[in-house]
Order: sequence, then structure tokens, then C-alpha cells
Amino acid sequence: MEFRVSDELLGVIMPIIVYWVYSGVYILFGGMDKYRLHSRKDEQEKNLVPKKTVVKGVLLQQLVQAIVAIILFKVTGDSAGDASGEQSSPIVLARQFFTAMVVLDTWQYFMHRYMHHNKFLYRHVHSQHHRLVVPYAFGALYNHPLEGLILDTIGGALSFLISGMSPRASIFFFSFATIKTVDDHCGLLLPGNPFHIFFRNNSAYHDVHHQLYGTKYNFSQPFFVTWDKILGTHLPFSLKKRPDGGFEVQPVKVCKES
Repeated sequence: MEFRVSDELLGVIMPIIVYWVYSGVYILFGGMDKYRLHSRKDEQEKNLVPKKTVVKGVLLQQLVQAIVAIILFKVTGDSAGDASGEQSSPIVLARQFFTAMVVLDTWQYFMHRYMHHNKFLYRHVHSQHHRLVVPYAFGALYNHPLEGLILDTIGGALSFLISGMSPRASIFFFSFATIKTVDDHCGLLLPGNPFHIFFRNNSAYHDVHHQLYGTKYNFSQPFFVTWDKILGTHLPFSLKKRPDGGFEVQPVKVCKES
């Protein structure tokens, strides 16, 4: 008897598998001090939450995402299946991917920025993510459950619906978005990393936002920096090599003002 896994089921489980596998790769690279944005000492002293708690928080968010994805695929199953034959063209797929990227970026920028400017939401919701002052790969989805629902789960659902992609296409898109999110929080600058070559929104860019001086800047995630530049929340930075190995991100504006 042939065993077949549906596209819908793969769309639910693959981003979760990709998250932990890709994070595991960065755990192996974590010992490469010459590529770290923060020292191991900084990671131990500045982060306000133990890694065990981070793992539990991420698993909770992934459970919520899986439930929402199952419901979404059930609701859209028939129409997505009928249109799947029309969505195999590379041009159509490229358009859907780009649309989904723009939608996800737009949603996350404005929701993310609002969570910083609304004192109640920041104190009781978004500040949980900022307990990781020194980000690391598997902490990428460590959020308050409400933030995970609003920022990531609803944002993902909107990008899926508005782009019109099929469940099969969503497997690749959300796996890619997951890899990009993990990469942005990895805390490393590895030479030849394609995400740093093709995207200006990378681990160093997002590291600025996790520092005290950068909490009102660099809200964009996970792909482009467009909204930050349009709305004046883009904080440029430079990279300086630390004497003890690795890099230090230095914001250009702060340096000029001082």
C-alpha cells in the first residue's frame, strides 16, 4: 500500500522541521567566535531568560501555528486544489512568492512597530522577545503567545491568502521564511552567507534592533528594509572587529551624535 503525505500536512510540519534543523546547524557554528556578533560572556550575562524556557516558548508558538495552518488549509482546500494546475508556471510562482514576501514584510513591520510604541503591548507582550538581548538561532520564534499569533501566524495566513499560492507552494515559501527568520537571529556573520549577500535585512541589521539604542529602529522583518527607509526608522551601522574575536555592530547615528 502506497503511503502519501498530503501537501497540506507538509505545509504544516515542514517549517517546524526546518526551524529546528537549521537552528541545529547554527548551534554547531556557535563555537566559531571569530564570526560572532556578541561574545559568549555577553550571551550568558545579558540574556534574561534560560534556553530551556526559550525552547518551551518556541514549541508553544509552533503548536499554535500548526493549528491555524490546519484550519486554513481546511477552509481553502477546495479552491486551492482547483487552482493548483494553474499555479505551476515559474512566473506565477515567482509572483506569488514576491507578493507573499511583501505582504508578510508589511504586516510585520507595522505590527512590530506598534508593539514598541504601545507601552502596554510592549511591557506585557513584546518585551518577552527582547529578553534575548543577544539573539541566537533557536530563539527566533521566542515570543509571547499573543505576539506569535498576531505577528507571525496571522501574518503568514495573510501572505498565503493574498498571494493565492497553493498548499504545495506554501511548503517552500514558509520553509524559506523560517530559514530567513532563524538566520536573522543567529548572532553570526558567516562569510559567503547568501542571506547577507542578497538581503540587507540580516543578522547584523536585526541585532541593532535588539540592543537598547536600537529598539526604535530597524523594525523590518524578515526580508526587506523598505518600510524602515520609507518611514525613517532605518538605523545604519558599521561592523568593527573585536580584539577578542568576532564583530561588533556600531550604529552610525549614535556614533555621529556622540
